[in-house]
Amino acid sequence: MSNVRALAAQTLFQVVDKGASLSAQLPLATSQLDGKDRALLQQICYGVLRYLPSLEHYCQQLLDQPLKGKRRVFQFLLYVGIYQLQHMRVPAHAAVAETVNALTPLRAPGMKGLVNAILRNFQRHQVELETSATEIPACLYNHPGWFINQLKAAYPTQWQAILEANQQQAPMWLRVNQSQFSTVDYAAMLDQEGIAYQLHNEYPDGILLDSPIDVYALPQFAAGACSVQDAAAQKAARLLAPQSSENILDACAAPGGKTCHILELADAKVTAVDADGARLQRVEQNLERIGLSAKCLEGDASDPEAWWDGELYDRILLDVPCSATGVIRRHPDIKWLRRASDIDNLVTLQAQIIDKIWPLLKPGGTLVYATCSVLPQENQQQIRRFLSVTPDAALVPLHDADTQTQPGLQLLPGLSDGFYYAKLTKQ
Repeated sequence: MSNVRALAAQTLFQVVDKGASLSAQLPLATSQLDGKDRALLQQICYGVLRYLPSLEHYCQQLLDQPLKGKRRVFQFLLYVGIYQLQHMRVPAHAAVAETVNALTPLRAPGMKGLVNAILRNFQRHQVELETSATEIPACLYNHPGWFINQLKAAYPTQWQAILEANQQQAPMWLRVNQSQFSTVDYAAMLDQEGIAYQLHNEYPDGILLDSPIDVYALPQFAAGACSVQDAAAQKAARLLAPQSSENILDACAAPGGKTCHILELADAKVTAVDADGARLQRVEQNLERIGLSAKCLEGDASDPEAWWDGELYDRILLDVPCSATGVIRRHPDIKWLRRASDIDNLVTLQAQIIDKIWPLLKPGGTLVYATCSVLPQENQQQIRRFLSVTPDAALVPLHDADTQTQPGLQLLPGLSDGFYYAKLTKQ
């Protein structure tokens, strides 16, 4: 099947109804398409997931009853059609026709009349439907209610800006491999290729592209001259400040961006551990491309006895499993896959991991705790708890307001993704 709208409907059904991740489903769908259609499929899937509550609301108003059971995929096809009409530059007649035509590869030609009627009806009543949606908080912000409430409590003056940032397309940041080129030298190579970008003093290894491009259009990408990594994630290795010949642990390392960055900054002995063997292969592939090496181990960070060789580490990067609520603009499915109840379980797991990993650090050593979350219970509250029960742990302030009561550095989505960092040393 190579119909973009049909593949989009099936992909969205797998994500929203079956709980699959978009990053797992999209490659399966795009493998059936050529370049231009791959980009269109991605745009549609990301867009529908960004505006899902609004699209559901419109369909509630337009359908006598929701499509269920074996017809559920056609409900997602309606979302695909309405999303195009509302948010894309596809001419309206083409959006309707192509969405209706998707019913042929979906083997439901008998549904064409219904789908056509619903999309035409949306066009006729678009203004009043959009107005009615603004009166429903979930539709106004297109985020789940539990998450909106948590943001309001944590960020009384910033919560709306966070939700707004989550609805935007994520910027494309490059991390220059400092073992091959300086940032300035690599920027000059981009100039030669006519690739527009910006530099930011806060991110010494980072280059922000004016618009996303295919990685293989980047100078010497295949030879490891740069990697794609958000600016917030680039802070991890810089805060860790690796030194040559040190013994360094990158726990929860996959897919390996931070492992690679550590090795680009220092000729260190790095061990990369991850519980997911398939994702650990990504670490190895990334290392191979940049031409550097680390010891990659499949292992659970909450059970280091199973894999640790007994040699203490000078530095540890602990990028723990988290809600990923800081990277929603890159992974809009997080909004619908994550539940409020997941947060407590993640907080418990994070506490287990940091408590178990801390004994692996040398006296005088440094541990950097990281999440891509914006929720305080995974971040400041987690580190506050850890400091209260760990007498030999000392906080290294990352800014003026980084204190025992409000520890760490919280970045919110905007120029970079939403990330949290706390830096600790062992007394």
